[in-house]
Amino acid sequence: MRNKQYNKGESKYFEKVIPFNDRLAPLFIRNTLYSLIPEGTKRIYVVGIGSNVISGDSLGPFVGTLLRNSFPDHLTVMGNLEYPMDATTIVPEISRFSFPKNSFVISIDSVLGSLDFVNSIVLRRGPLQPGLGLGQNLPPIGDCSVMGVVHTNDAVLGSSLLYTSLHLIYTMATNIARGISLAVRQFFHYPSDYPIMQVI
Repeated sequence: MRNKQYNKGESKYFEKVIPFNDRLAPLFIRNTLYSLIPEGTKRIYVVGIGSNVISGDSLGPFVGTLLRNSFPDHLTVMGNLEYPMDATTIVPEISRFSFPKNSFVISIDSVLGSLDFVNSIVLRRGPLQPGLGLGQNLPPIGDCSVMGVVHTNDAVLGSSLLYTSLHLIYTMATNIARGISLAVRQFFHYPSDYPIMQVI
């Protein structure tokens, strides 16, 4: 696991890199998210970005499905395997929705990255730019980004995303969903035995 924090201009830049199959990944994700959620937050939104027909691009919807109906008083999920937030739906969905005051938005997506980051979960403060690796110009979303790095930037997208290991996606998704659930449970003071994730 790698952790970088430094000043970039006047804003503080933060990044945490976690191996996708680290057995402590949910705890690292929980700790990181908990440290980023501002005091006074009333509701957390999870935006699961991606497709339900391309395995390598299904991370966001997979996490959304795992978290759907969890913590209904404090967590809203947008994007899941049944109703994905993909390139055709994300702009109309986000443009007609306004996140309320005192909310915190976590965006989740599969991304391409350098070889050093492949098979890692990367958390960053600040919005996620969906579709960037595919040359799409979509609006940035979120107060925090959770990214699963599934391939290198020079991957042959036509085949690599279609044939991405489902074990990789499933493991990333379950670790991310557990980490978010643990953060929500801790932040909003749910009992320690409150269930953290849907079973599918």
